[in-house]
Amino acid sequence: MSDIEKKWLAFARIAMGWLMFYAGITKIMDPAWSAEGYARSAKTLPGLYTFFASAGQIDWVNFVNKWGVTLIGVSLILGIGVRLSSSLGAVLMVFYYLPVLDFPYAGEHSYIVDEHIIYALVMVYFAIVRAGRFFGLEEWFSQTFLKKLPRLQKYWG
Repeated sequence: MSDIEKKWLAFARIAMGWLMFYAGITKIMDPAWSAEGYARSAKTLPGLYTFFASAGQIDWVNFVNKWGVTLIGVSLILGIGVRLSSSLGAVLMVFYYLPVLDFPYAGEHSYIVDEHIIYALVMVYFAIVRAGRFFGLEEWFSQTFLKKLPRLQKYWG
């Protein structure tokens, strides 16, 4: 990979990180925010999302939505644990995609593909190419903190 490709990859990783961080931190800062309305409006797999919105489940669903997205953003911005956070982020984006999918329409203005699928694909790409190695702290983190845990290095960088 050329230097310009590495720089653009790092720029895309940081931009996606900011998008995720901002989406998560605004949910954390809003005490009234809840995923319940989004989950209850699911057009695909409504039973699953109704379960997620139920009284016994909504607290952990909200926690994952708030803190998961925020920490994925931090990971992408810093370039630490990008393989793991991108993989988890891609799964989370699919969970965001399904409620708005009313096949073949994804939301009001999309046909099959919407922004969640694009985000998921980009995050899969980040995981595959180990995007944290390019202008990120992943190599340093791996060598400093995971030196004696080679199995974790595979997932973290």
